[in-house]
Amino acid sequence: MSRLLIRNPRHYYRYSATNFSRGTDARECLMSTVEIATTPQPTPDALLGELRQRRQELANAVGDAYIVPVGHLFDIESPTNTGGLHIHLSVPDARRERVYANLAHFLPLLILLSASSPYAGGRYFGQSYRVTHSFAIGALREDPTYRFQDMIFARRLGTIEIRAFDPVWDMERLRWLLLSVQAIAHLPDSYPLDRDRYGELREQAAREGYTPALQQLYRELRPWVALPERLLQRTASDEIAEWVAREGIEATYAALDYAYRFGELRRVSPRPMKPSFWRGVVGFAGYYLLRLPYIAYKAWREWH
Repeated sequence: MSRLLIRNPRHYYRYSATNFSRGTDARECLMSTVEIATTPQPTPDALLGELRQRRQELANAVGDAYIVPVGHLFDIESPTNTGGLHIHLSVPDARRERVYANLAHFLPLLILLSASSPYAGGRYFGQSYRVTHSFAIGALREDPTYRFQDMIFARRLGTIEIRAFDPVWDMERLRWLLLSVQAIAHLPDSYPLDRDRYGELREQAAREGYTPALQQLYRELRPWVALPERLLQRTASDEIAEWVAREGIEATYAALDYAYRFGELRRVSPRPMKPSFWRGVVGFAGYYLLRLPYIAYKAWREWH
């Protein structure tokens, strides 16, 4: 991250972050994820165009280290060692509650569309361990500004922020996710905000997959966006689970790293990696110390 900041301080001072794990989870892995944001974009295709650029910049900065685009690593079991794909929508105040409710109605289906966390502690869990166990999200609450839930009214940015999605390496799947969010945000109809129903369906999406209730949601959404049903019938988690069963965890990490960089999930030889204490010290100083004022400001604004 310090390399990104040095190479492009104008962007990465504001549009990047990293997170530390918390409590006993730090024994398994001190750091959880890196966060890189795009600038605001008017269309899904424009957003994907910038995202490709940011992914390439991250890959160049990382070098031979692994980039594993999943919601939770497969060989640990740490609810604070998770990473998500967040989408922000700028919505006029007069439409904000309606758009929020409509997104909530279909969000369990889109959670399944993005699911990429089928393992925890070396054991198969379901579609997304992260959605069920991550400390940073959860079923919708009465207060939409409370930060640690699946979708919020973001205090700092004034957007609707969808926080529930797992990372998605596949650009085709990600494009359909963005098109679906866009279509729901422009729906002419209004759906009631039923938090109990939402909680039940998000659990089905995270554990069971494409249940009859989620199939019904797909039929409701299909008139508004031509989302291919095959992406729900066979999820990224399903594909990843097949890889782990066939190749093992380490080889699957290597394949996911290749997929993030080059757009294809394929078998590659794992790379030997050795940790470096001094590289960590230099990286910490070159990133956190330089960004400390903005980190403090951002944390305060997100809660006030």
